[in-house]
Amino acid sequence: MSETTARRLTGVAGIATAVALIVEVPLYFVYSGPPPDSNVLARLLVGIFALAFLIVFVTSFRELVKRVNPAYECAASLAYSTGLVYATITLVSMGLEAGAVIATDHSIDPTIEVNGTYILYGSISRVLLALFLAATGRAIARTNLLPRWTTRSAYVLAGVNLAFVPSLFFGNTPAHFYAANGWGTTASMGALLSYWLLALGISTYRSGTKKS
Repeated sequence: MSETTARRLTGVAGIATAVALIVEVPLYFVYSGPPPDSNVLARLLVGIFALAFLIVFVTSFRELVKRVNPAYECAASLAYSTGLVYATITLVSMGLEAGAVIATDHSIDPTIEVNGTYILYGSISRVLLALFLAATGRAIARTNLLPRWTTRSAYVLAGVNLAFVPSLFFGNTPAHFYAANGWGTTASMGALLSYWLLALGISTYRSGTKKS
């Protein structure tokens, strides 16, 4: 894979991940009470595609760093590994939610009813994303892959994710901002990640176009 191809693939994958996440997050706020099964399953399906695109993104990003400067492959490999683990953890959480919804004969809110997902979506995901963002930021900074704002924003978002790690001590009410499964801990972090990936994806794709 050439550097130009790697840049374009990374950019497209980042944009695709972001678009899927942007579509998914609002679906969590359509209903004030337990949502119908169709809503839950639809948002989970969109999320599954988002994570599939994310796997392509982290893989192609590692290859891109190797093409530009192999000396910083370690940082890219850390971003790749944590990205894969994050995707795996989130897919497991989605599977637990979907299974509970399918097996129940009445509408439930899986963000409350499925206890096993609280920490998976919350504190565990926050730590993994902090590592992913910090490693991505360092790889970009050391290789000069993209403009400086991409690095700075990655570090800022890594810090924000770390700030939500202690949320596991603050209950399980989704309506609360800083709870184990609160909208600040989960949905808002997903929204921030999606828009960051969108901007990063566009910047990366454009850099590939300029080099062609």
